[in-house]
Amino acid sequence: MKVLKLLTPLCLTFSTLTFANEKSATLDSYISTLKKEQFRYDYEKNEAESSKLRDSWIAPLQLRYSYSRSKPFSDELQNQQAAIRMDQPIFQSGGIYYAIKFANASKLYSDYSIDVAKRKMIKETIALLMQIKQSVLREKAQKLQIKNAEINLEQKKEQYLNGQLDSGFLDNAIIQRNIVIEALYNIETAKEKLISKFQTLSDLDYKQAKIPHLELIKSEDFIKHNILLKQKNAAIEKNRYLTDVTTAKYLPRVNITAGYSWAKADQQFDPNFQIFSNEYHFYDYGARVSMPLDINVFRDIESARVDFLKSQVISQDAKRELSALFEQVMHNIKNYDKKIALAKENIDIYTKLLDDTKKLFKAGYKTEYDLNTLENSLAIGHIDTQIYEIDKQLELLNLYEMYVNSRE
Repeated sequence: MKVLKLLTPLCLTFSTLTFANEKSATLDSYISTLKKEQFRYDYEKNEAESSKLRDSWIAPLQLRYSYSRSKPFSDELQNQQAAIRMDQPIFQSGGIYYAIKFANASKLYSDYSIDVAKRKMIKETIALLMQIKQSVLREKAQKLQIKNAEINLEQKKEQYLNGQLDSGFLDNAIIQRNIVIEALYNIETAKEKLISKFQTLSDLDYKQAKIPHLELIKSEDFIKHNILLKQKNAAIEKNRYLTDVTTAKYLPRVNITAGYSWAKADQQFDPNFQIFSNEYHFYDYGARVSMPLDINVFRDIESARVDFLKSQVISQDAKRELSALFEQVMHNIKNYDKKIALAKENIDIYTKLLDDTKKLFKAGYKTEYDLNTLENSLAIGHIDTQIYEIDKQLELLNLYEMYVNSRE
């Protein structure tokens, strides 16, 4: 009965670990509103920068106006000038087309870069919450360890006073009790540090927050929907179009030119002559063909081409690293499964021992100390399985940091 009382809060804790999956809440709900707001501004700025880059081939209209006064003689003279001028490229040997493509590819790459940073923060926040939940479980287990150490100490006291043991065994029991108590203090200190860091990243109350239940991912799905790999592939596209833009920069281009000017000026040739004003308008239009001849043209193009080739290699290397990460996570999960299986074996052993001890206790062959010690050890075994389950979730979180089924 005592075991059931000990296990009830632990089972309730475990239920919170799996209930989150039923809510199907998105992972970004774990980071604070202020953090999400910062990422929103990053996306908005990227949108603005991309639009500016995409339309950079459109030349600005040059507007000019000037106004001045002068007084060469007794009367004041005024001068005004205004002009508007356009020098717009309409053909750049494909440069305009590739510039637009480059701008779109750059936006996609930057969006993925923001996504990667955001997912990294989400992973850190959820990992902290999982570690806090583990700390709570470890506290429970450690308090049971302390109870066992205190039971052992009481047994050693009685045996010492009855002359069955010397003082050395009693000293060791006191030392062991102090060790497990100090370990509890260390767990509590570590938990408070985790809580403090979690509160800087999330608005959630760690006591009420439920950690997500992450499912196993297939290797091919992890690669296919990997946001880091998508970022690397976007870098390839960006550098491909940058190579084309760089090449087009040194090819012929055609510009349309046009302008309109207006001027009005007061004139007086002699103090005795009357002031008269001249006003004139004129316009011009035409076309301009140009092609730069630069000694570094081939070096510039080759530099851009090397960046493109390098981005391909980086993408291939990232894919290999991600495959290795997946295998490592799967290996770690298998090890935790072994630990869980071992903990369950211990639970079965303690359960059998507890049943037998209860019978012997009723018959007077075992003490209450023996009964309580086994009850505590059985409860610790159940806690260990829950801690290992969260360890598995922490391993999967390393994959979910980069795994996104659809663009968020």
